Amino acid sequence: MTEIRIIVCATQIPDPEAPLSDVSVDAQKLEVLVDAPQVISPFDENALEAAVRIKEAVGAKITVLSLGKKVSDTVLRKTLAAGADELILLEDEAFDKLDSHSTAAALAGAIQTVGGYDLILTGRQAGDWDSGQVGLILGEMLGLPCINLAREISIEDGSVVVKKGIPEGYERVKATMPALVTVSNEVGELRYISRTKMLKMIQGARSIPSWSVGDIGVHPEALQKMAITALSSPPDMGRDCQFMEGTPEEKAGKLAAVFMSLR
Repeated sequence: MTEIRIIVCATQIPDPEAPLSDVSVDAQKLEVLVDAPQVISPFDENALEAAVRIKEAVGAKITVLSLGKKVSDTVLRKTLAAGADELILLEDEAFDKLDSHSTAAALAGAIQTVGGYDLILTGRQAGDWDSGQVGLILGEMLGLPCINLAREISIEDGSVVVKKGIPEGYERVKATMPALVTVSNEVGELRYISRTKMLKMIQGARSIPSWSVGDIGVHPEALQKMAITALSSPPDMGRDCQFMEGTPEEKAGKLAAVFMSLR
């Protein structure tokens, strides 16, 4: 079997583990402000881990695409340290705060520019807005068979075989390649990358290509921004600390009574 070509779409988001104190809402500008470092969306890391496992099993070349107004190659070099072969940054003012359809359109243009792919992997959803739309819209735009919510992926005789998560367990689904698969967290976290290896990758002289909207054949006028019509801070629920005294049985009864009062 010849080496397959895998494209992984990986977006950057503010660290979802950041404390709530780092998050604020500007109701006038309709913006959510997060004072936290940028990281790769966790579900996209799941997709990269799935790609690397396929590479180890049958051989593959992995290309990572990341789109945004300004994309940090320092953050994204983690994908190369984990096992990706190529990283392409899609950077342009036109890529700022796109809605799901326009994000998929920009990625489709970039993927068609790359060409020669067999499998596209995305996270099941982004770790910030959680809309879960881009992957399947992208597959539709490219005219590919799509499988979502993958918890396990393998390659068999030129086809991709997926254990697809469903409420009752999973289904085993098979599609001819090229195909697109959205990957869920059941695949597992991205493998550990040592600090030493990461520093070497960051400090390396390897040039990371950056493409603008003009490089991927997409007209900026065709890209629409996410439309937010209203935004407000969450209500202040306050805090009420109570200490439960008594025997374990008495504490349990008092705690149950508190929970019942909150219903």
